[in-house]
Amino acid sequence: MSEEQNQNEYLIEFKKPYQFEGQEYKDVDLSGMENLCAKDLMDADKKFNNSGQTAIMNEMTIGYSCIIASKSTGKPVEFFENLPAPDALKIKRTVMGFLNA
Repeated sequence: MSEEQNQNEYLIEFKKPYQFEGQEYKDVDLSGMENLCAKDLMDADKKFNNSGQTAIMNEMTIGYSCIIASKSTGKPVEFFENLPAPDALKIKRTVMGFLNA
C-alpha cells in the first residue's frame, strides 16, 4: 500500500494499469464521495432504476456503486463499468463502506 493510499482511504489502486478512452490509469480517487449531497444520492437511485437494474438495496450492487463513483469523480459511468472485475469489486466495497458508515 502506497503512502498516498494510507493518507486517502478512498484512493483505489488498480491491480494493473487500466486503459480508458486512450488514457492509462493506475488508480482512481473516490474522495469526492465526501462532497455528495442527498440530491446526488437521489439522482443515483433514479439513474440506477432507469437503467433496468433492480435490487432490494441499491447500494449493494456494482451498478449502483459505479454510478456513485462516477458522481464522485466526474468520470463517465462507463469508466467504472468497464473496469476489470477485481478493481470493480474494490470500487463496490469502498462505496458500500462509505454509504453504510
